[in-house]
Parts: sequence; C-alpha cells; structure tokens
Amino acid sequence: MWAFCGVIALSILVTYSREPHEKLYNVTSDGLSLGLSRMVVFWNWPAALMATMVLGIVVERVRRPFVAVTALVLCLIIFIPGVIEQAHLEAKWVNAFPALGVALVFALTVAAARNGGIGGWGSPRGDKLRIAIAAVLAVVSVPWILAEQGIYSGDIPGLSSIVLSKQIYEGLAAVHLGEHHGFTGVQVIVAVLLLSRELPRLRPSRRRTALAAWMSGLFAYGLGNVANDVWGEQVVKRGWSGWEMPSVVRPSGTWLWLVVLAVGAAIFVLMRRSLLGSEEPA
Repeated sequence: MWAFCGVIALSILVTYSREPHEKLYNVTSDGLSLGLSRMVVFWNWPAALMATMVLGIVVERVRRPFVAVTALVLCLIIFIPGVIEQAHLEAKWVNAFPALGVALVFALTVAAARNGGIGGWGSPRGDKLRIAIAAVLAVVSVPWILAEQGIYSGDIPGLSSIVLSKQIYEGLAAVHLGEHHGFTGVQVIVAVLLLSRELPRLRPSRRRTALAAWMSGLFAYGLGNVANDVWGEQVVKRGWSGWEMPSVVRPSGTWLWLVVLAVGAAIFVLMRRSLLGSEEPA
C-alpha cells in the first residue's frame, strides 16, 4: 500500500508541477511549489485515511502505544472543518499535522518489518471478489489515471468517442487534469482490498472487529465518491441529466451519506462472516 501511495504522490508532484493551474482543479499557483503543495494535500486526503488502516495492523506487531495514538490523532485531524477544503486544494500549515501522522504510521510499518519481517501477503480468502472489484475499478478509472499523468483521455484514439474529457463545462474540461475525488475513492477502495487480506491473520479482538468496521465504512465512502464523480462527469456534463448527486467528500446529512452508511454496514456484515470467521472478539 505504501508503494501504491508513493506512485500516486509522485504522479501528483510531476503533473501539478508541469501543468498550468488553469487545467487543474481549484488551485491557483504554478510550478514546483504547486506540485509540492498538492502532494502534501494528498498525504492528508486520502493518504491519512489509508494510513489509519495500516496502523490498525502494525500496532499488533509493534508495541508503541504512545506513538500509535499520536499518529492516529494526527491523521484524524483531516476531519476538522477547514483542514481539507475542496474549494482550495493547496496546502496550509495545518496540513503538516496529518502528514506527520502518516509519516509516523510509515515509521511504525518500518519498525514492524524490522521486528518480524513484512509478514507475507495475508490471507487469500476472498481474492476472487477482490480481483473482480479491482478490474471494474480499473476500467472506470481510465480517464482519472490518464488525468493524473496530465493526459486528456479524449486525446487517446478510441477513447474520445466513449469518454467525455476535453469538452468544456463551466469553464473547465469535463475531466480536468490532475487528481479527481472519484480516483481518491478508488485509492481508498484499493487500500481496503489490499489490507483486508491481513484481517484473518490478526488476533481476534475488539480492535480487529473495529478495524474491519472502519475498513467497511471506508470502502463504502470510496464507492460514494466514485459514483458521485462518474455521474457528474459522464452523465450531468453530457447533458443527459440535470440532477446531480450530493457530495460525500465530507460527512453530511444527505441521502447519499445514508446510503454510504447502509452499504458500509452491509459490507461489515459480509466481512465479518467471510474474513473474521465465527470467533468472538476478546
């Protein structure tokens, strides 16, 4: 998962350093300073969310409770209003704190690897479903993956007739260059798919059950962002519908958030049956 995050962070750094801000989303500066700034925002959202799942795994291998609690608190700062603003996706000083939390989780991961090794690939239970989900997400993400590299999907032969991309909508390309919140949702889901393989190998406990519930909620959160972005970019911006889905980037009282919570609960039930077995947490 850390390698996955590293590749995305590098893509963001390069694309936001290279492309003018007019082609990107809700940024105003240019050059390397913008690339670094936007990369810091990535290490807040969604990387801090993903790091909390890693933390739930490594704390079983590294007994450093003060560092673990500090890392968790720092990562969860992203939930404070104003820390992450979709209307202004450049780093502020407060973004240093969640990024530090992610760094602490990475340090704990390194410590765990030194103490007992990486520990293998986890349990293969449920891999067929994981692969199917990943395949669907890979297809849906093609325009976002290209945009992350600074490429309009409409410039790729064969894609321009399928995917709305460079057409201008309210002053910006339908699929702008750079990071998309739909792709952020994909990243969170991929992290859950990877890290959930560790759940069956963790000691049965309330912490493991809580981690499974947290993973389930983040999976549903990722799905909500994917659905919102796909609908907005490929349906609303085509003019097929004027109805827009509410945002799920931040928790709110919208109907879509109720769906996210319901889906998260359903995933938790499935995860508890298939990955956690019938053992009762201690």
